[in-house]
Amino acid sequence: MINQQSEKILNTQREKASGEGYKFSWFDWFCIWYPPGWLILFNRHWQHYHADPDGWNWLEYGLFLIPGGFYLALLMRWLRLGCRSPRTEVGEFNPKYQQAFREEVLGFIVKYYFRGELQQIDNLPQTGSMIVAMNHAGMCFPWDFLTLGYLLGTRGWVVQPLAGVSLFEHPWVIWWLPPKWSQVLGAVRAELGDFEKAIATNTQGKILLYAPEGLRGPLKGWRRRYHLQKFDVSFIQLSDRYHIPILPVVCIGSEALHPWTFNLKKLQRLFKLPFLPFSPLMLILLLFPSMGVWAMRSRLRYFIQPFEKDINSTKGRAAAYRQAQQLQEKLQLQLNHLLGKPTKR
Repeated sequence: MINQQSEKILNTQREKASGEGYKFSWFDWFCIWYPPGWLILFNRHWQHYHADPDGWNWLEYGLFLIPGGFYLALLMRWLRLGCRSPRTEVGEFNPKYQQAFREEVLGFIVKYYFRGELQQIDNLPQTGSMIVAMNHAGMCFPWDFLTLGYLLGTRGWVVQPLAGVSLFEHPWVIWWLPPKWSQVLGAVRAELGDFEKAIATNTQGKILLYAPEGLRGPLKGWRRRYHLQKFDVSFIQLSDRYHIPILPVVCIGSEALHPWTFNLKKLQRLFKLPFLPFSPLMLILLLFPSMGVWAMRSRLRYFIQPFEKDINSTKGRAAAYRQAQQLQEKLQLQLNHLLGKPTKR
């Protein structure tokens, strides 16, 4: 159910903004083409629709754009807020804001920067609830997920991706992005209880975007690109329990979002991050931390596979594990075929 208070806030902010949606200024176009500015654009768009006194201000935005300036901006904001973290009151999924962000910001990035494309669209159903299962990689901000969500959204679907817990509550994300930004845009915590609740609540027309590899996909690093990792079984079990079909999707191009990377496991655990990639790009990120939401330009192509029709016959965890393994093998064969790799016999 849509939170009425959140909807009212959004409508009020629309009226305050001269009754119009977000219009790009020259500064926004500059932010699109200057990587440290992406974080500015996300926050400015939010502030157009929401009153956010704890958010970043113009002076702090300006500091984002110079080497090392983000650290000074962070200190200034912390002092301005009285040495505390930003408030995080707003937190309910708001399809109206998701649509506004998709049309006014995400659309340009998907079409002209990541060049997202849906392939084999004859396999797309007309409507109905489903779990869209996709290989996930890139070791960066989840642009492969956001791009697919946008492309499916252009068909009138309301898509909710499962996202790592760090995108909801990690201190870095709380300071980077607007309050509860992931929740408001529809993300569901990638934990079994939240996953099941999202499926069980209002299953009619529910579309969840899911990565069966979990964090193992991004963690595998550049040397094992396009090698699918072990699939979790939770999505098989929940598909069976709630009679929701699984629509597999194969993504080509996501591995190039943050190329030549490997994970720094010790530092990852120290900072309690899902992964901490190291590559030549990390040297730039140290100077411009706002680039944490940016990724290398890539062409993201999504190949829609036929529905998995035999899922709703699993009995027990062992059967669900076999189903997950079979789906992983099937998608790996499809990946190899699309990449022109020889099939092992």
